[in-house]
Amino acid sequence: MKTLPLTVIALAAIASSCSRGNSEHLASVNPAYIDTTIAPGHDFYNRINKGWIEANPLTAEHARYGQFDVINDTCEARVRSLVEGLGSTDPQPGTVAHKVWTVYSLAMDTARRNTEGAKPILADLKKIEDTPREGMEDLFIWMHGNYASPFFGAGPMEDMANSTKYAMYVSGARLGMGDRDYYLLDDERNTAVRNAYKTLIATQMQNAGYSKEDADRITGNVMKIETAIARDTKTREESRDIVAMYNPCTIAQVKAEYPAVNWDRFFVETMGIQTPDTIIVTDPKTVATGSKLISTLTDREIKDYYLWDYVSQAASKLSDNFTQASFEFNKVMSGVQELRPLWKRSLGATEGALGEAIGQLYVEKYFPQSSKDYMLGLVENLRTALGKHIDNLDWMSDSTKTRAQEKLAAFTVKIGYPDKWKDYSSMEIDPSLSYYENMHNASMWHQRETYSKWGKPVDRTEWGMTPQTVNAYYNPLANEIVFPAAILQAPFFDPNASDAENYGGIGVVIGHEMTHGFDDQGRNFDANGNMTNWWTPEDLAKFEEKTKGLIAQFDEVEVLPGLKANGTYTLGENIADQGGLRVAMTAFLDSQEKKGVDINSPEANIDGFSPAQVFYMNYANLWATNIRPEEIRSLTTGDVHSLGINRVNVTLRNIAPFFEAFGITESDPMFRPESERVIIW
Repeated sequence: MKTLPLTVIALAAIASSCSRGNSEHLASVNPAYIDTTIAPGHDFYNRINKGWIEANPLTAEHARYGQFDVINDTCEARVRSLVEGLGSTDPQPGTVAHKVWTVYSLAMDTARRNTEGAKPILADLKKIEDTPREGMEDLFIWMHGNYASPFFGAGPMEDMANSTKYAMYVSGARLGMGDRDYYLLDDERNTAVRNAYKTLIATQMQNAGYSKEDADRITGNVMKIETAIARDTKTREESRDIVAMYNPCTIAQVKAEYPAVNWDRFFVETMGIQTPDTIIVTDPKTVATGSKLISTLTDREIKDYYLWDYVSQAASKLSDNFTQASFEFNKVMSGVQELRPLWKRSLGATEGALGEAIGQLYVEKYFPQSSKDYMLGLVENLRTALGKHIDNLDWMSDSTKTRAQEKLAAFTVKIGYPDKWKDYSSMEIDPSLSYYENMHNASMWHQRETYSKWGKPVDRTEWGMTPQTVNAYYNPLANEIVFPAAILQAPFFDPNASDAENYGGIGVVIGHEMTHGFDDQGRNFDANGNMTNWWTPEDLAKFEEKTKGLIAQFDEVEVLPGLKANGTYTLGENIADQGGLRVAMTAFLDSQEKKGVDINSPEANIDGFSPAQVFYMNYANLWATNIRPEEIRSLTTGDVHSLGINRVNVTLRNIAPFFEAFGITESDPMFRPESERVIIW
């Protein structure tokens, strides 16, 4: 399925507790990692994390390594044990266990894959090459029907205006390098990435059996086409404008605006559905470019573009020379120095094919009901706290507050795992076939599953992540917050940790996801997940004025010499980080008051730290990370999240209780005068 914008707003991070009074001890925060030579008001991130950073140096396989990766390592080891354990059970053909074991085994069998080389895709490449001029439309349809998406992407997704049903979306073509700047800017960094990409294309095409001369020609044609598409692709900042993505068109309009595509054939033959009456075009300019290219390029240029589209999606399932070429490109993009171990790559591919099947095994062994019950209770504490914050906002009108409270009350909460698991019984996995053929069959199964949704009511029980994913997300189209089982580990959540640590960990993450429902994107959707403007013009003006200040705070941060952070692109996540901190602290204070704990009393201290200090210490602890300069550049270009150090130091500079907890005054570098602070939630 072609990826379409805005299915979920993800966090990339995420605990209440049982009260033990003054018997609580630090569990998630390691005091040995605190660098007491750095004052809290000078650099809070490095005060808390310098010891961890020194104790966890980057290894060659990592472009970055942080607390998320520590948890992910634990999850990977667990999943590896579960998957490899299936082999000893002699699973019967046709069972899900046999499918999981077969995919993993084939992925691990590099000897077989190296013997096969490019053979698994040669027939398809020949089909592309041998297509005559009169068959180019057939070839275009065939490409889209085989899990490729040249010139544009299409597929059903929840209708943003009526999220109970599916709408058909058409979006611009995928760019091989991801971001338009890599194609259009001529500075040293973008030129280096662009040259590495050209090398990648040429190398992979030679790996697929083409001569150097042909590979060079293909590279030139691919760059010509992708650069043309990049020129008309939305900028990173423009891509955050959700309303601008919703452009309903009649099928007659689509046929008139984008005439190079036989739309009736396209929908019938690639998706097995009748042509929709209405289509949502997310980026009309880019789709128009794709249509123009189809009608103006030569057959040779189009075929070369198709060849690369096919080879690039197949490369990770072929022989080691394909894998090595992709890695050489990744080295330039992220600075990583060593391939991830084969078992990790094989495990990731298996999870991509049969993720929920593995997730079911994971939760049965590693996610007790007590953790789910605990999280549900904590979410309600955070919901109550956010409700208080909404009531006390000075920039939101009473009428909008009423709608906001309705939306908050309507949040659906998903914890741990789906109530209904995917049925993989119809997925064809055959050990006699190559690894590529089996993975292609799995991809086609997922594509058919997506297309089969057309004409049916939206299934709100579906999950956008597997239970073993270390992450969480807010989905505005379902007005739901989702916390997979794997994120519920220290330092985010630990049943043995103090209340302060857990609220500063998973509590902040819950608040983060909740406030996504009201950030610059989430505010466009109502309690039912439908895109509608429920804010007054005055509220919106005040909100946007505040966000200008937050954008400026991040824009001024130099992440590398000559490279500034992008406050506009990261705005939604920055709002949610601040909102999560403020709301979680309110929920923490409420929880302690209910237990009769005075957090300002010396008796409430936890291993010598006040509960408020511990709360902020564990928040900072979540973002401890080692990272390569190349990865900093890559993330600043393509990630909607700020770097970990800025999620701590820039965000906390707006929060008065943080200053109070550590006695930070105007003489400290981290102090921000009250008149310059931005408080949204």
